[in-house]
Amino acid sequence: MTKTFALSAAVIGLLALLASRPAAQGRGGGGPQSVVVGQLGGKPVVQVAVRGVDYRDAISITDPAMNGPVPRLPDGHPDLTGPWEGGGSDNDIGVEGGLKPGELDTYLLPAAKTLKEQRSKAIYGEPYIYCLPMSVPRINPYPWKFVMGYTSKGLQYIYQLHETGDAGAHRVVYMDGRPHPKADTLIPTWWGHSTGRWDGDTLVIDTVGYNDKFWFDAPGTPHSERLHTTERWTRLSYGTLVDDFTIDDPGTFTKQIDLRFVARIVKPSVELMEYICAENNQIGIAGGYLNKSDASPIGIGGGR
Repeated sequence: MTKTFALSAAVIGLLALLASRPAAQGRGGGGPQSVVVGQLGGKPVVQVAVRGVDYRDAISITDPAMNGPVPRLPDGHPDLTGPWEGGGSDNDIGVEGGLKPGELDTYLLPAAKTLKEQRSKAIYGEPYIYCLPMSVPRINPYPWKFVMGYTSKGLQYIYQLHETGDAGAHRVVYMDGRPHPKADTLIPTWWGHSTGRWDGDTLVIDTVGYNDKFWFDAPGTPHSERLHTTERWTRLSYGTLVDDFTIDDPGTFTKQIDLRFVARIVKPSVELMEYICAENNQIGIAGGYLNKSDASPIGIGGGR
């Protein structure tokens, strides 16, 4: 098969999924493209009307319900369940996180910048083409939800479930006060090891132990196994959830990176759909394709 056909076939399932959803309002459709819905930490919170595949299932930013009160859990903390759309990036983690175009690249270490350039030329390098997890925050533009796991001891776990949860992958956030494993026993994984705590009405998720295989965005922004992320999730209103996302990775960046993403509540009539990437993947394992001369399947080491 040609490279063009193989690449398009790999994502045909995702396109079919999106096509099955109600059509998003087009740009220039008469509605606002973005609205400042409040302030948090001294910075404006902006809800975007339409951006790529985002927000097809979310309620309109002009819906009065958007500004309704924040629902609460039995223990008094905000109910962050959702489902939500948004709260992450896909096309450009820097720009979508509030940085200027090209700004994030100026913070890349030389080796990381070279790796990103190599990835941009590797047609088969994108891990998601092989139905491998996008991880955070890239997974979040697609529908997802927090699921609270209670026991007799209270809130012990929070699961983050995604409509594009490939191969049944899901994220676990431990809320029982446990520490991260010691560095010499921590096995790097796609989602890392996440612990959570409440800081007032904000859920703080601290994650270490990532592998270096997933890409932060479509252009291939990299990271290393030294990556440490901090997410501060704040439900500003009924319809708005803010993710203040901090990247600390001295193996990739010259400084700490602070980004902000905003999610919008999904319409009550919409449920998370089942999406199995491998069913339609023509160039991954299901298609018998594992490695070509122009790139490794996960784009590690420059994909060469």
